[in-house]
Amino acid sequence: MMTRRQFLTRSALCGTAAWLTLGSPGRLLAAAAQGKTLGIQLYMVLNAYQDDPIGTLKTLKKIGYAEIEAIVTSTAKTLRDQLNETGLRSPSLHYDSLGFDAGIEAAHTLGSRFIVSSMLPSIMQKEKGSKADPTYTLDDAKRTAAYANQLGEKAKKAGLQYAYHNHHLEFTDVGGGQTFYDVLLKETDHQLVQFEMDCGWVHVGGKNPADYFKANPGRIPLMHAKDFLPGGAKDYPGAELGRGTIDYKPIMAAADASGLKHCFVEQEGPYARMSQLDAARVDYDYLRPLR
Repeated sequence: MMTRRQFLTRSALCGTAAWLTLGSPGRLLAAAAQGKTLGIQLYMVLNAYQDDPIGTLKTLKKIGYAEIEAIVTSTAKTLRDQLNETGLRSPSLHYDSLGFDAGIEAAHTLGSRFIVSSMLPSIMQKEKGSKADPTYTLDDAKRTAAYANQLGEKAKKAGLQYAYHNHHLEFTDVGGGQTFYDVLLKETDHQLVQFEMDCGWVHVGGKNPADYFKANPGRIPLMHAKDFLPGGAKDYPGAELGRGTIDYKPIMAAADASGLKHCFVEQEGPYARMSQLDAARVDYDYLRPLR
């Protein structure tokens, strides 16, 4: 099973339209504030969802998830009807190779507030007609920030909020004591561009997610809770929350204090130890007490 990053890269560079950024279940993992729900990125249970959409969504609801974030080989209307039937909602979606205009339309269909780029540097490469991997220099960061501002303006006109989702390479040092991600935070309009922090990839990039939440109140309304097994960043073996290398207690506390609105569980494969839905249950049980 390919990792989500590999899946996103292939999709972004090849333009796979089957990527209908149509949400994923889960209740938002806010930090320590009781009453907040937890969410799940639908990619995490994509195989189960494709085999049995309604059954999978019902299981997620039964576990305790209330929200999903979208990546689906379906249409927005189909997903919307499935969510209505199962009592879930999709406040956020990833548009990627679907295209931004189609993503806006899907967001309106689903009733989503946030439209998110999973891998904006790769999307930019695709739009240039290049199949090369993106690079992460200071100039690249400035160009990416400028493009993110454009997307944010377009999203605002459509009544939506654009957010940037990271992987680990955004934490590449670009000189002057700052990372690629630091430049994005500095050079994007605070009103137009917000962030979805993938805490697992921040950790792989050698940084502490809690530090970013503390330093940027109000800028990171979305997060992915993800963990990895020990062994370095070469293969990125996924782990259930609480069974890997990341302690989410201080991260959730910092996220909540920073103004987190939605947190989605997401796990990379392989799922050798248990099924996707069983892993989703383990993740929920770990995070529930941290809300």
